[in-house]
Amino acid sequence: MSTDPVAQASVSAAEANPLAAAPGAEPALGPDGKPEQSKSAAKKAAKLAEKLAKQAAKGPAAVVPNAAKKEKKEKEKKVEEPAEEWVNPTPKGEKKDVSGDLAAGYDPVKVEAAHYDWWMQCGFFKPRFKLDGTPLDKGTFSMTFPPPNVTGNLHVGHALTIAIQDALIRWKRMQGYTTLFVPGTDHAGIATQAVVEARLIKTEGHTRHHYGREKFLEKVWQWKDQYQANITNQMHRLGGSFDWDRLAFTMSDSLSTAVREAFVTMHEKGLLYRANRLVNWCVYLNTSLSNLEVDQKHLTGRTLMNVKGYDVKERFEFGVITSFKYPIENSDEFIVVATTRPETMLGDTAVAVHPDDERYKHLHGKFVIHPFNGRRIPIVTDSITVDMEFGTGAVKITPAHDPNDFECAMRNNLEFINLMNDDGTYNENAAPYVGMKRFHVRNEIIKALKEKDLYVGQEDNDMQIPICSRSGDVVESIMKPQWWIKCKSMGEEVIKRTAAGELEIKPKSSANDWMRWMENVQDWCVSRQLWWGHRCPAWLQSFEGEVPDTADEKHWIVAKNVEDARKEADKRAAGRKYTLEQDGDVLDTWFSSGLWPFSTMGWPEQTDDMKYFYPNSVMETGWDILPFWVARMAFFGNQLTDQMPFKEVFCHPMVRDAWGRKMSKSTGNVIDPLDVITGQTLAKLHNDLRMGNLPEKEIAKAEEGQKKLFPKGIPQCGTDALRFTLCNYTSGGRDINMEIARVEGYRKFCNKLWNATKFALFRMDLVDLEGKRLGGSNFVPRASGAPTGAESVAERWLLHKMNAAAGALDRALEAREFSEATNIAYRFFLNDLCDVFIEATKPLFESNVANDAKTSAQNTLYTAVDVGLKMLHPFMPYVTEDLWQRLPRRPNDDTPSIMVAEFPEESADLNFPEAEADFELVTDIIKSARSVVGLYNLPTNGKTLEDKITVIVQAKNQAQKAMLETQAAIIVALTKGAGQAQFVATDAEIPNGCGSETVSADVNVHVPVKGRVDAAAEIDKLEKKLTLAAASREKVLKVTQQANYETTVRDDVRVANAERLDKFGAEIDALQLGIERFKTLL
Repeated sequence: MSTDPVAQASVSAAEANPLAAAPGAEPALGPDGKPEQSKSAAKKAAKLAEKLAKQAAKGPAAVVPNAAKKEKKEKEKKVEEPAEEWVNPTPKGEKKDVSGDLAAGYDPVKVEAAHYDWWMQCGFFKPRFKLDGTPLDKGTFSMTFPPPNVTGNLHVGHALTIAIQDALIRWKRMQGYTTLFVPGTDHAGIATQAVVEARLIKTEGHTRHHYGREKFLEKVWQWKDQYQANITNQMHRLGGSFDWDRLAFTMSDSLSTAVREAFVTMHEKGLLYRANRLVNWCVYLNTSLSNLEVDQKHLTGRTLMNVKGYDVKERFEFGVITSFKYPIENSDEFIVVATTRPETMLGDTAVAVHPDDERYKHLHGKFVIHPFNGRRIPIVTDSITVDMEFGTGAVKITPAHDPNDFECAMRNNLEFINLMNDDGTYNENAAPYVGMKRFHVRNEIIKALKEKDLYVGQEDNDMQIPICSRSGDVVESIMKPQWWIKCKSMGEEVIKRTAAGELEIKPKSSANDWMRWMENVQDWCVSRQLWWGHRCPAWLQSFEGEVPDTADEKHWIVAKNVEDARKEADKRAAGRKYTLEQDGDVLDTWFSSGLWPFSTMGWPEQTDDMKYFYPNSVMETGWDILPFWVARMAFFGNQLTDQMPFKEVFCHPMVRDAWGRKMSKSTGNVIDPLDVITGQTLAKLHNDLRMGNLPEKEIAKAEEGQKKLFPKGIPQCGTDALRFTLCNYTSGGRDINMEIARVEGYRKFCNKLWNATKFALFRMDLVDLEGKRLGGSNFVPRASGAPTGAESVAERWLLHKMNAAAGALDRALEAREFSEATNIAYRFFLNDLCDVFIEATKPLFESNVANDAKTSAQNTLYTAVDVGLKMLHPFMPYVTEDLWQRLPRRPNDDTPSIMVAEFPEESADLNFPEAEADFELVTDIIKSARSVVGLYNLPTNGKTLEDKITVIVQAKNQAQKAMLETQAAIIVALTKGAGQAQFVATDAEIPNGCGSETVSADVNVHVPVKGRVDAAAEIDKLEKKLTLAAASREKVLKVTQQANYETTVRDDVRVANAERLDKFGAEIDALQLGIERFKTLL
């Protein structure tokens, strides 16, 4: 049997489990959850349908003898009427009426309808408290949803986050915790401004500067409102049980208050400061970037690239290192330097050499002359910057445009010359190239160096090119006065607290990344030259007649509002005239989202939410934003609340497409979760591409990508199948290769749930086999699901499996092993309940005799379905609610919804290890009997007892034999073609001419095949099996005979080897006996 749950869901019950295809009055459930037909019945039905169709096609004229032949008419094309769209009849917020008949199969549209609005109306998503307003006895469990950017709709990566987080929240809610799940969105400064401006350029032909700051921000707010509504709708459809009364937005009034408070407090602590330092600059977006917003593009050699902001036909050379000569002052000598950015030589303020390099010791303290402006440039020594073995051993130093050169300049007190304007053109310091674009300057510099005979040459260079992750522009390093946050001491504090156990990061690979990043953390530039975002709460004070240095912090006043700033300004002015101007920059988006775990709880106020739900229990997010976001939250949490903001971080994998590629709009492989839930045509997927900002060329590329990934579009799968799939994918790895076929497989599982529950209700006499409600049923579940002591072996086996699954599921969720958790719930419902128990109880239910045994089996079936649905609920909220509402309630149970029902817990009262062993022996016997029947290809359509198959069970242990005799009806019913079962203890009782299979050391199965098989051929088969069994036994025997085996091998391994030897011995005995028996037939 396949170990892949999806594969299991798509095979027949007989293939999935040997108990699923037994004969009986009622057929087994098929892969679609519907009763299966026998092959003969299916053939008869098909022939009858064909005959009736032919008769109908002939019509009345067919009975008229000798009718004249008529002209053949052109066949009219049958036009299918479009299916009428189903309309949800339940008024918004009211409970769905499920008292009627059950549909023939699972329909996600109908199943998911109405439940979410009813859950919200009932307040099930809100935290539950005791009457005195304190949390429930179990305690609290809280999470804040990582706020998606309002740049666009959610993608399947967000769906993964919701699936995992909501599974945890629903599980803890059902366990009796006071739970809080806070939803919200992020303003995403740089991303949202970029996408809105791109949209305006595409639709209206204007940049933001055409509208001005105020009008442009109005358009961004409109965009925000539209996409926040879209995102909220997607979160609803995905079943997230958020407390919507606490919906947060990073630029709301309350969260903006928190941002200003944090800025001022960090400044007061000396952790936030003003400085003129190198920043990453995106020319295209005209803003600074953090290191984390810069991607590194690897080049192995010379590469021609187009750059944002240039003509699309222009290509510039990257991936090469250019060497040129600087003339030594008052000498005929030259010194050769090399650079990957020749245009920056206009800002060189030194040439550095290693102090121990003999080649250049005579040049220490001397100068070179800049060939374009005649500046004297010192030759300095620096052992940190210069590697004597690399290149010429001489390095040009451009402090205002390179991070390493910046540090060198600080050590050597060098001049800083800024060459570039914000728009990427060169300034007055770059004469004679003033006003020219940076990469045009590159070409001109190389040309001029050649003209001056200073050009040495170029070589391919393996290198990294910094690229803006938002725009794709080549990033520059330039000097800018900005607000910065000191991170080194905060990183040390985080390491200390993490090591002390205040924070746990899962999985371990992410924990290692976390510590490594904290050890190497650098100061964080929080200023952004944008319009959309939180304005820095800092005011520049300018005294009359003076021009303040904007890089000098003494001219700035940091305050929560302009009133406080003016009070401080008055004190500083001491009567002098001044002006106050708020910093035009906004804060990095990660600043406000770094406050998310506590700003959403009402900080800086000491609210009840802060008291009960902070720190958050778990922060669940992608491993790729540990340094982007999680680190910022840890920094701010420690500094502003003196606590880690959460107790645990769980890092989920990154969702990629089926081929392992990162999802991107231009590739056409981004998946909208609603498209998976509702289904989507390829044409509609193509059309959605054109609703975005992609240029026509990239749209064509994306359409091709969609054709390859979704040639027939995306099938309708429903929310439950998508959520279950995403949780099942989450197994501790760093990537998920998302396949829609896998989601389809779990949609079939939803259908199995539907039809299996319907079949269970049929067994409870509540509906007929088609799902139609029956009146007059006497079945009412017992008041308790505890065992009565009168349960059969099969019932106790099922209760034991259910109990073990409940315990294993709880442990898996605690360990955040979501893949294992889904498999546990899946296997119990599909394999243990459907494929085994429902099939095993057929003889009892089909006896049509009302007795205590049947009532007991009905109650056990009810308990198992009830518990099975509860175990699946955290992953599949809609279908489990819909089905659970259709089950009868136990007396005095007024639980309104499965989402507030008690989650199954492991109980000693349901632990039946002996019954488990007994019943699994029964199932193994059935498997062996079927194996023999199949091996000898015995006919299974016998009509009389003599023609039917006899299953002979040999049990050498009398207690086992007695137990198995009580299970005779199940063995016969579930072995296709069997008419009777006999039970023997000794070899002498076994007739000659049997096919045999070993079950265990004490149990064998024999099926008489005399007269039905070729004895000589069977002997040959058995002798081959005997040779194989003997070789296997010998292999294990050699292991046990090794020196020091008893002292060096673990006890459990030695026990397992002993059991294998016993089984192989029993198998050999049975095979030898079989050979002897067949010889008597020759």
